[in-house]
Amino acid sequence: MASADTSWPEENFSCSICLDVFSSPVSTPCGHNFCRACITKFWDGQVKYKCPVCNKLFKTRPDLRVNILFSEMVDRFGTSLQVKEQPCVEPGEVPCDVCTGTQLKAVKSCLMCLTSYCQTHLEPHHSEYEVKTAQQKNIQEIKDTVKRSKAAADKEIADGVQVLTALMRRIEKCQDDLNQMVKEKLKSTEKQAEDLIKELEQEIEDLTNRSSEVKQLSHTKDHLHFLQTFRSLKDPPPTRDWTTVEVRPPSYVGTLRRCLDQLEETLNMEMEKLSDAELKRVQQYEVDVTLDPDTAHPTLILSEDGKQVHDGGSFSSGRFYFEVQVKEKTVWWLGVVRESIDRKGLTALTPETGHWILLYYQDVLVFKDKPDVRLPLRAEIQKVGVFVDYDEGVVSFYDVEARVHLYSATGCIFSEPLYPLLCPGFHKGSPRPQTLCTIKRI
Repeated sequence: MASADTSWPEENFSCSICLDVFSSPVSTPCGHNFCRACITKFWDGQVKYKCPVCNKLFKTRPDLRVNILFSEMVDRFGTSLQVKEQPCVEPGEVPCDVCTGTQLKAVKSCLMCLTSYCQTHLEPHHSEYEVKTAQQKNIQEIKDTVKRSKAAADKEIADGVQVLTALMRRIEKCQDDLNQMVKEKLKSTEKQAEDLIKELEQEIEDLTNRSSEVKQLSHTKDHLHFLQTFRSLKDPPPTRDWTTVEVRPPSYVGTLRRCLDQLEETLNMEMEKLSDAELKRVQQYEVDVTLDPDTAHPTLILSEDGKQVHDGGSFSSGRFYFEVQVKEKTVWWLGVVRESIDRKGLTALTPETGHWILLYYQDVLVFKDKPDVRLPLRAEIQKVGVFVDYDEGVVSFYDVEARVHLYSATGCIFSEPLYPLLCPGFHKGSPRPQTLCTIKRI
């Protein structure tokens, strides 16, 4: 049997409660040793049970176990071990608050817990202090995160209220404009009808008067008067051909469309502002992506620096963002995929199979799904930004140069690491590589 190492420091055979050589040493679940009587007495006066050395808290009073090897070592060498003498407290000096037997002189006092310690009990306190400091730091970090989250939420709400308020005002103005345009058209039609009615009534009145005059003249017996008056009455008063006159109801075709066009213009302006702000936010989650030749399709050629691919690092939590140059390419695919996909075979590129992919081919831009989601394409895309919020289950794509949001897949379920996917397109007309870009913050 190997002999015990007598070079151990004396403190290793001393109970940290009574500071004497162990008597019937027992071990706590956290691995520290004490005299059975010392630890029993220490716990008897407490409601919560914790280790005097590391302050580990136990839900119930632990069962004390005898460390047989340690007990044998204490029994063999205990008589030759002497605890390093420390000065006992003298009148006027500060005693150690931890000593349970003879109180020794305190060498330092803690300003946080207001407890005084002798040299023996000071070292464990330093360790407890470091643990508490780290815990307090963690607590503060969590509080700071919550504070930042609240500030971000307040700003998001304020920005949303501002945008939606502007849209509501624009909608109200569109409604007012629509009402005014319809009323003006109706008023114009009503005036036209009133003018025609007045003109027709005037003609009726003129004809009635002429009829009365002719009738009266027909009863005269003065032939000379009859001939003289008849000349002025023989020609009827001028009248309009009312068979061709009609009052058409006003046409409101295009009236609502013009109002909606104005609303759409306002909405697009707000969307551009929103996309610009959103792109700035996601760019802060930039990651340095390097393409991995071991996971590439066998027909692809990667550059030496792992930043270009001709015809990736993984993420399993948090948020990340990267940009890909696709300028002057006629075909390209890019996005993110699950770790477990078949990288070197052919499979359907859909979220169901672990692919969140944007595809460009022959001036058509689609998000691959069942069915495909065809996206509007206003101009040639030169650079695409990809943002993933792993915990929220969101994959978003952006036209970086135009600062336009292209598409977001939401409600995604990520259960394993994600990898960036780049495919330059197997097409003769698409020779240029895809290039991972350095983010230019705005």
